[in-house]
Amino acid sequence: MITSPLRRLLRLGGLVGRIGVSLAGEGLRGLAGDETARAARRRELLVRNAARIVETLGELKGAAMKVGQMLSLHEAALPPEVTAVLRGLQREAPRLPFEIIGYELDAALPGWRQLFREIEPEAFAAASIGQVHRATLADGRPVVVKVQYPLIAEVIEADLDNLRLLLETLFALVSETDFEPVWNEVRDRLREEIDYRHEAENARRLAALHAAVPEIVVPAVIAEASARRVITCERIEGLSADEVCADGVAQAERDRWGRTLFEFLLRGLFRHRLLHADPNLANFAFLPGGRLAVYDFGCVKEVPPALAHGYAALTRAVLAGRVEEIPPLLAALGVRRSGGEAVGEELVRPYAALFAEAFRPAPPYRFGEDDSVYRRLFSLGWENLDATSDIVFPADLLFVNRTVGGHFGNLSRLRAAGPWREILRDYVAE
Repeated sequence: MITSPLRRLLRLGGLVGRIGVSLAGEGLRGLAGDETARAARRRELLVRNAARIVETLGELKGAAMKVGQMLSLHEAALPPEVTAVLRGLQREAPRLPFEIIGYELDAALPGWRQLFREIEPEAFAAASIGQVHRATLADGRPVVVKVQYPLIAEVIEADLDNLRLLLETLFALVSETDFEPVWNEVRDRLREEIDYRHEAENARRLAALHAAVPEIVVPAVIAEASARRVITCERIEGLSADEVCADGVAQAERDRWGRTLFEFLLRGLFRHRLLHADPNLANFAFLPGGRLAVYDFGCVKEVPPALAHGYAALTRAVLAGRVEEIPPLLAALGVRRSGGEAVGEELVRPYAALFAEAFRPAPPYRFGEDDSVYRRLFSLGWENLDATSDIVFPADLLFVNRTVGGHFGNLSRLRAAGPWREILRDYVAE
């Protein structure tokens, strides 16, 4: 990991410069050619720039890699060629030796040697801002300990200005939405993620909200072994996402996990209005009987009441086939043309039809089959890229839409089938 502020500045600044030149060249080329040719050039442009992003952000870690992972989680919102490149940022980062992690524990959690009977020196997971070790508390309880990388908070702050320019440059390619509130939302979530005290409080809140939901297991935070840069939680062993998606796992079991995951999303969005907003399937462990253990509470989004109510009203309109109600409902949410006009019914109709298919009365829709709704939804988005580029949206939608779209992808990966329509109607009923 590069920690020198000057070297990181040069790497990020160089990346922004290369992408800027690339976009400028495309702007000149875009003056000629038909719509099909322009769309093909845009896809080519995004593939080239995605490769540049992966090469640079994967080396830098910190906020740079974290933002890159945010982009990669929007897999189906991008052409398959771009998806294949960005998926490189979802691979685990190299682990640091425990000698370095021990120094971080000394600084962040003095007296940690009295708290733990043992910490395994080899990390079993590593990510953009820290790594995770299995451990045993002094009283014998099995736990996991997540420790931040050295200087990562300082590194993230040093990255923010250049990351803003990078994201703003890419964002302008597909939307006319005011970038300022969008960036503020991204920046605030990043800053929250580097304070593990915030993550610990998120975990406690979600544990309390799901105390009466046996299908959801939230690991308990060990307060005396946690601090700003270290968080310790009870260890809950389960199958990984890769294991449950492999051959040999009964599809009926995957269907149960899919239903639990879907209801976890709906409960957070419509009832609790507190959304676990990192939908990476690796953040869940799969337990017997359709139960899920939930990990990583660094990115949790408070959903404004108006947004939750607006989403519910949109869902009711789609389920009832009342497409004419959708444009004014979108406008009420702040989704409209940059000039203030409502989005036209002709544009939303094919999207509504796709959602209606996934939530049809019968037979139950199986995600991931027959050119999944998830993939076709975003293919439609690319077909309408020019027609939607002047649509603006409120910043609150950023992590909500990311979470909803990410879980559609998770259901596709599980190839889950279930009574989606009936479940959804229960959560959005007036």
